[in-house]
Amino acid sequence: MSEGVRTLPAATPSMRRSLVPGVAALACALVLPQFANAYVTEVATTALLYVVLCLGLNIVVGYAGLLDLGYAAFFAVGAYTTGILTAEFGLNFWLTIPVAMAAACAAGVIIGAPTLRLRSDYLAIVTLGFGEIVRIIARNLDITGGASGLVGIERPEIFGFKLMQVQHFYYAFLALALITIFVCLSVERSRMGRAWFCVRYDEDAAAGIGINRVSAKLQAYMMGAVIASVAGCLYAAKMTAISPESFTFNQSLLILLGVVLGGMGRIPGVVLGAILVALLPEVLRGAGTYRPLVTAVALLAIMLFRPNGLWPDKRG
Repeated sequence: MSEGVRTLPAATPSMRRSLVPGVAALACALVLPQFANAYVTEVATTALLYVVLCLGLNIVVGYAGLLDLGYAAFFAVGAYTTGILTAEFGLNFWLTIPVAMAAACAAGVIIGAPTLRLRSDYLAIVTLGFGEIVRIIARNLDITGGASGLVGIERPEIFGFKLMQVQHFYYAFLALALITIFVCLSVERSRMGRAWFCVRYDEDAAAGIGINRVSAKLQAYMMGAVIASVAGCLYAAKMTAISPESFTFNQSLLILLGVVLGGMGRIPGVVLGAILVALLPEVLRGAGTYRPLVTAVALLAIMLFRPNGLWPDKRG
């Protein structure tokens, strides 16, 4: 072989072994609706929604090291953009997705540009305030339906086939989750991803080697916002009705909990944490009125025994 020509490294046994759980999980996910009832499929769909949201927040928190307590605001931006454009203006669902992504980017720039120079607790307070501002605006504008929310949101069609049943949206969210995982893997291995990790572990050292810290943070913030907005679009189409109470601080907290429980910066861990956050309340439904307490104790136990997450990131 001539000099200078590079060949791709052969797959090592460890790389092949790491693919086995993923392939098995994907196979189970593909056939689950064929054997599960409507309730199980609905819960699994919710879990997939959390997978997408947690992966988006992982870019902000796990990659760039930014503590965001108002992430549900971008979820709301996507949902309300689709809701308003379909219910009020009759726009096709698929055409609302680019608009929602642009709106989320704009929101990310508006909140991120002046505040991402802040660190730690100060940044968390600002993002918390931003999330509440978006929710309050949605609750008080006529075009968003006020406190009652929006109804009559159009359900999407694919080649003339309309998504109506829970199984349809299960596969739609599964496709979105797979796309999000692919995007996150690609970005993680890119130059931008390496810059994010440098900023996360030592901002001053990152600046010393020529990384623009504010620009890197803003890119992470915008990418996370775009992912949340697309999830919001599909969520609005599935529910056909949305209200401000779906995008509270508690929602942001659950998404952040999924990232922290799974392992910040580690995609398999984040997926596992998101599924745990979605499934644990349902698994503990038999506890009745004590379910929140039992859920909290279970999550606390996980954090005590696995302080770095169920599948922690070994880098750093």
